Amino acid sequence: MENSPTTIGSKGLIKQHEFVRVIIQSLYSLGYRKSGSCLESESGVSYKSMNLELLESQILEGDWDGCINTLCAIQELADETRASVLFLVFKQCLLEYLIGGDDTLALSVLRNQVPALRMGKENVHNLAYSIICLKEMELSKADDNVIHGQRKNLLTELGTLLPPPTVLPERRLEHLVETAITAQIDSCDYHNSVEPISLYEDHNCSRDQFPTETIQTLTEHENEVWFVQFSNNGEYLASSSSDCTAIIWKVLEDGRLSFKHMLRSHLTPVSFVAWSPDDTKLLTCGNVEVLKLWDVETGTCKHTFGDHGFVVSSCAWFPDSKRFVCGSSDPEKGICMWDCDGNEIKAWRGTRMPKVLDLAVTPDGENLISVMSDLEIRILNVRTNAEQVIPEEQPITSLSVSADSKFFIVNLNSQEIHLWDVAGKWKKPLKYIGHQQHKYVIRSCFGGLDSSFIASGSENSQVYIWNRRNSRPIEVLSGHLMTVNCVCWNPKRHQMLASASDDHTIRIWGPSRSKNIQR
Repeated sequence: MENSPTTIGSKGLIKQHEFVRVIIQSLYSLGYRKSGSCLESESGVSYKSMNLELLESQILEGDWDGCINTLCAIQELADETRASVLFLVFKQCLLEYLIGGDDTLALSVLRNQVPALRMGKENVHNLAYSIICLKEMELSKADDNVIHGQRKNLLTELGTLLPPPTVLPERRLEHLVETAITAQIDSCDYHNSVEPISLYEDHNCSRDQFPTETIQTLTEHENEVWFVQFSNNGEYLASSSSDCTAIIWKVLEDGRLSFKHMLRSHLTPVSFVAWSPDDTKLLTCGNVEVLKLWDVETGTCKHTFGDHGFVVSSCAWFPDSKRFVCGSSDPEKGICMWDCDGNEIKAWRGTRMPKVLDLAVTPDGENLISVMSDLEIRILNVRTNAEQVIPEEQPITSLSVSADSKFFIVNLNSQEIHLWDVAGKWKKPLKYIGHQQHKYVIRSCFGGLDSSFIASGSENSQVYIWNRRNSRPIEVLSGHLMTVNCVCWNPKRHQMLASASDDHTIRIWGPSRSKNIQR
């Protein structure tokens, strides 16, 4: 039956005996041993291959010559894997000879049989050394039960090394089903839910669980709203405005937002805010002004950094919530790293330092990414000081980093958003088009489940959303009356999006059935 060419499936791509065999394996792995045994009997297909059954009996009986012959006869074994497998077998074989007092036989095998298998001198030396160590540890406590346990362990180790069809990869059916589901998810433009996928039908999400409708409009700002950012725990939203204030909003259980604190201290428009990773502190950047640190719970200003001549463009926290960096468009000020008490820890500045337009720290704290002089992205590994430079052909206005620290996006005034990898392996970026951006700073973001989406504002008063796999938007959201400057996706509520506009408002977007907002 195992060699039968019978195929199943509408396209005849599945070998029936392989299909049955992975079902049997799945039954055994799920604990349905009687069902697995019954299926083996009824189908004539064995879960274990003939070679594996032979190896099991040879190893459990201590037939090392037979075991070695069987392994050497398995054609699918690559030379490197064969050496690893034989190393394990000989280690057990020699140990048992030594335990039985057959030192001469063990030495003969090590000198004559092992080299004949061309395992390499290093492997032979490693084998001899490991046997000596094992002998010292285990000779005194070795008995039949111990040896039987060692042989069972050897079989387990071999099971991880031997290739199919001799051994099936562990949980093969589950892997195949997961692969099929993953492929369906990857082809679903709107997938944005953590709910398990049903096997009963092909997966395809609708727009019903996607942020496409305004569920709340916040009107407390008295002028253009330039920036919005959700806290890392998704429980707050901070906004900043050209009315010289920032506001902290509380996200309620029902998905609506309530006013928490008005932050008044800046003398000029507030262009940027940044939450500390622990969400207890908030930084605000004045436009051509100082940087301020606020206590989120009380809404009080804890510290002011710099003076009125310190031109701050953006800031970013390190994961410990104790250090942050800020960048200046003044080359003499460069990039500064501070602690929360105002002590300068480190600085990157000098006459050759270009102006810093925007910067970010990857959430893992490994890399500092900065936009220099419009056309250049610099990625500095903070730990090793290794640096890479990515040039762009059009002026960059902003950047944003993904939650997994692997990717970042930049907005260009050429009406494109470019997605780059932090590791620097990509020669070209992925590009996203459709929105409008000519004159103003427009900020985009990653969002949704697994940061699968990119959202951006636009100068035509709309919000654009892309699936990261596609260059053209899947949604264009209307509602604002003027330029949308910034968008931010809630990192915990994947169906909640906020947008800030020159029309003085913040819009909170949710599913068309707003009752379905989920945590």
